[in-house]
Amino acid sequence: MAPHDRSSWTDFELAVGEVLDGLGTGDLLTYGEVAAEAGYPGAARAVGSMLAKSDGTLPWWRVIAASGKLLASHEAVQAQLLAGEGVTTCNGRVARNG
Repeated sequence: MAPHDRSSWTDFELAVGEVLDGLGTGDLLTYGEVAAEAGYPGAARAVGSMLAKSDGTLPWWRVIAASGKLLASHEAVQAQLLAGEGVTTCNGRVARNG
């Protein structure tokens, strides 16, 4: 996926991109929450697939599993990026408030 050119994106990708663009420093959503906010409830796996194919311009590190787990294949990087935003992680999970 091109960083700025979204002309070839599907309606789903555009909607997910808009949700992710709206996340600020320290904001977290689960894959399911992103899907629901984008208008595609139940499409959590599709969100994950989209982020896996992305070029890194979307804030993938702000999306976590419903259990609070970080992305296993990028756990250290995700934890570091989140720590830089003031989010606490421990043992591969985000310490969520509330």
